[in-house]
Amino acid sequence: MNLDLRIPMGLMFLLVGLILTIFGMVTNGSEIYLRSGGTNVNIGWGLVLLIFGAIMFTLGRRNQRRLAKEPQKPQEPGAVRRGH
Repeated sequence: MNLDLRIPMGLMFLLVGLILTIFGMVTNGSEIYLRSGGTNVNIGWGLVLLIFGAIMFTLGRRNQRRLAKEPQKPQEPGAVRRGH
């Protein structure tokens, strides 16, 4: 099984970014942003995490498709598989 680490990592960042963005939208204009000069940091960083997660997920899926198209090399009997 060749699972690219970027796929679950991208999904994790997408989920956290979505939660943070929604929280920032729901609490927009609240008193909790007075300490940060009225800047809603949750929306900003939530969008950054969403973008990063989307990039990681897309790169991982692209690599999975590329690996699926490549023909598998036959292994020699008794050979130890190392790495990719």
